[in-house]
Amino acid sequence: MADREPPQFPDHDVVAERAGEAVDSGKGRTFPCEQCGADLEFSIREQNLACPYCGHVQPLVIPEEEICENDYLAALERLEAEAAGTEGAAIEDVHEIRCEGCGANVVFQGTLTSTTCPYCASPLQRDRVHNLKTRVRVDAVVPFLVPHERAAANLRNWVQSLWFAPNDFRQEGANGKFQGCYLPFYTFDAATFTKWSGQRGDHYYVTVRNDKGETSQVRHTRWSSVWGDFDKPFDDVLILALEDDRRNLIQSLEPWPLDQAKPFTLQLLTGFFARTYDVKLRDGFQRGKARMDEAIRSEIVRRIGGDEQQVTGQQSRYDAITFKHLLLPVWLLAYKFHEKTYRVTINAATGEVQGERPWSWIKITLFVLMWVAIALVLFALFQR
Repeated sequence: MADREPPQFPDHDVVAERAGEAVDSGKGRTFPCEQCGADLEFSIREQNLACPYCGHVQPLVIPEEEICENDYLAALERLEAEAAGTEGAAIEDVHEIRCEGCGANVVFQGTLTSTTCPYCASPLQRDRVHNLKTRVRVDAVVPFLVPHERAAANLRNWVQSLWFAPNDFRQEGANGKFQGCYLPFYTFDAATFTKWSGQRGDHYYVTVRNDKGETSQVRHTRWSSVWGDFDKPFDDVLILALEDDRRNLIQSLEPWPLDQAKPFTLQLLTGFFARTYDVKLRDGFQRGKARMDEAIRSEIVRRIGGDEQQVTGQQSRYDAITFKHLLLPVWLLAYKFHEKTYRVTINAATGEVQGERPWSWIKITLFVLMWVAIALVLFALFQR
């Protein structure tokens, strides 16, 4: 079982749904153990709820409905109307409170049972609790599939695979406490139609003769105009819904096994924290659209063909836009080496490791000098 301290990165919102802590409505804990009454937690090994005290395993209750796509434009209208206070109202029994210490927004259900922030342990002022109105509901969760022990083994293998790492780092490893956390993502689907134009360059060679009578081949490029149109559907374009300085680390954890997603239930979150998104839905789609545009451009280049390509026009229409709001699991780790902090993220569904690492400038310098020496030797042999 992973160490159960708050995550070490208190810079964004969090859904505090931990082992019944945030869902106690005064009528008893939501997920009590049937044998001893303690709070159940999600067991990665069992893929069910399990009691950390008596070991009792209790099956998950997964909603029977399928994971459905949401209409993007309709969702925007609803969110804008709710934000303006013209309709709808708060999400039933869901509340939000902002921590004045670290700025995190703690989202919880039922009654606030904790008086301190789960990130920085600062006191939470109960009079600042308000109903949550404009949050996009979570549609599905990919549960933790990689247990703490396997994540630790993958981390050790990652450390040993690093080139030019200091020897003492390779011996000591990345020592720190793992924190399990769900991170928010959007997936976007769209049907696109694109009209394009471009220039195709085909190489050809001409034989030329110099003043000494020597011949050589000179390459030229023949350019021709091309154009066309095509349909291209997109499915599950994944976008991280966080403004986070670890964005590159997190995005490099792809691909994710989205086919393992389960309909959202609080039971999957027991024992873990979950961050709430801070990238709004509209902004999330713009980032998804940028990824789609990049893929469309690659398709245009492929269709232009030839040896060189120039895209001179690209006009795309996006129809039937849908989305899902997902929570995906990661193991977070922060470790210190020579008084500097480095961060590691591990895909808790596949085991992929990405992180910051120290470099041995002595090894790098020796490597460069070795290649300089080899180049000098080859140059000397060539001169002879």
